[in-house]
Amino acid sequence: MSSASQSDKIYSARHYALGILVVVYTFNFIDRQILSILLEPVKADLGLSDTAMGMLTGFAFAMFYATLGIPIARYADRSNRRNLIALALGIWSFFTALSGVAQNFWHLLAARIGVGVGEAGCSPPAHSMIADYYPAEQRATALGIYSLGIPIGIMFGLFAGGWINELFGWRMAFFVVGLPGIILALVVRFTLAEPPRGLAEGRADSGAQPSIGETLTYLWQKKSFRHMSVAAGLTAFVGYGFVTWAPAFLIRSFGMSTGEIGTWFGLVLGIPGGIGIVMGGWLADKFGANDPKWYLWTTAIALILVTPFNVIVYLATDSTMALLGMIIPVLLGQFYQATTFSQTQGISELRMRAVAAGILLFIINIIGLGFGPQVVGVISDILSERYGTESLRYALLLCSLVNIWAGVHYFIAGRHLKDDLVAEG
Repeated sequence: MSSASQSDKIYSARHYALGILVVVYTFNFIDRQILSILLEPVKADLGLSDTAMGMLTGFAFAMFYATLGIPIARYADRSNRRNLIALALGIWSFFTALSGVAQNFWHLLAARIGVGVGEAGCSPPAHSMIADYYPAEQRATALGIYSLGIPIGIMFGLFAGGWINELFGWRMAFFVVGLPGIILALVVRFTLAEPPRGLAEGRADSGAQPSIGETLTYLWQKKSFRHMSVAAGLTAFVGYGFVTWAPAFLIRSFGMSTGEIGTWFGLVLGIPGGIGIVMGGWLADKFGANDPKWYLWTTAIALILVTPFNVIVYLATDSTMALLGMIIPVLLGQFYQATTFSQTQGISELRMRAVAAGILLFIINIIGLGFGPQVVGVISDILSERYGTESLRYALLLCSLVNIWAGVHYFIAGRHLKDDLVAEG
């Protein structure tokens, strides 16, 4: 086969793979976040508190998702990543559908744990595959496109969950979004190609795989990773708290229905969120190509700029002001996604890439997904005696200020990134 034909084949394979992985990641977030639009009807039906709902949307899911992500990622670094993603997709889709038959807190807790176990097998192997398909100068953009699954999945989950709940009830919403993922799992297994490790960079794969402890030690010795991972976790803390509780905030403070929220809040998360992820990756690649510190400083600036807009959102006097005010925070708040994952791959050796992604996701999800929704729920319950139904508004406002802390860590991480990147070739 000629070099031109081989190049065309790789080009086609990489774009097909990226497209399929975007769809998989979309289902990942549909199934993960659909509970947020259903919080109020589920809470009323099962008689639960904000603290209990925070546990279901946050820590119960995140503990298993984050903890299992690392050993699953280690397995991905020495095995077929495509097959692992297909299996994981089938598992989390089944447990999403099973959530629809829950009769109490414990049933729903068990189903959410099952979703977390399945979703742990998605992103680490997907990041590793994308890093093998795309060279370093295109990787943040590629991972930004992959991360479009987040806003698209959340948007579709909110829209479908909101209107299905209005028409058929919250239980049917879980069935409708869960079952199609099982079919998609078969598409992944039989149509997606597994790339050779190091393909995009021409780096030879020695086959040697460091242990989880060795990988963690390797990463933690790099100052850029220490600050970058904590910064990403703090950014996710704000983001997951917002995405999980904003629908309940709009219901309690402004009397919106789940259908209205699914439409308008879904559009705010989907369109500005998608633009923010791609723009963040593109700007990081553009400015970071000349000076690596700008791979992360673009995010630091975005997080500082977002703070006053969050104040406008949570002190809004009507739903229109609140929804319009969310546009800038949603857009800028997504800048961290692509470049954080991309630079983690860039500072890692070939056979530790999936584990590196797993370690990063562990930190992000324990801090962000584990504590974000939970802390918002706890603060809301604490403030409820004084503020009544408006307590959630102030809980979200207080937690949004964590973005400033995250921005400082991204700035520090950027100063050290150049010395930590692995040389290619």
